[in-house]
Amino acid sequence: MLEMRAIIIKVHGEEASVQPLGTGGCGHCDSEGGCGSGTLSKMFCSSKPRHFTVRNEAGAKVGDEVHVSLPDGVLLRGAVKMYLLPLALLLVGGGLGVGLAGETVSHDAYAAAGALGGLLLGFILARFSSFRVGQAVASSIVTSHSGS
Repeated sequence: MLEMRAIIIKVHGEEASVQPLGTGGCGHCDSEGGCGSGTLSKMFCSSKPRHFTVRNEAGAKVGDEVHVSLPDGVLLRGAVKMYLLPLALLLVGGGLGVGLAGETVSHDAYAAAGALGGLLLGFILARFSSFRVGQAVASSIVTSHSGS
């Protein structure tokens, strides 16, 4: 189970908006043996703080520090969906493009167009699918608070 510390920034009904504390990851980004993924996220991700909506089972109040946990397998399923679905549709689109090409027409142009179409469709499907799954996951996240 993945866990992170966060602070409650807004409570609305039985849910709460939380902002993660720290940079995430293992905390060894600046050390010599660290993988540097935190540095990459600083370079490519927006600098504004991220907010997540979670179920507030512990009854935490605004300003409380909480531990948010994510069930096992959710992150892996999301990564598979976000990476493998577009890749698979890219390959299928390329194959369909070649199949639709006539005998006298360049197969490469059709393959490239089909692959691009498949990739775009894969990203769109992954985005909508992850949004629906994200809502279901967010409603199942457990919080426990430690008063501040």
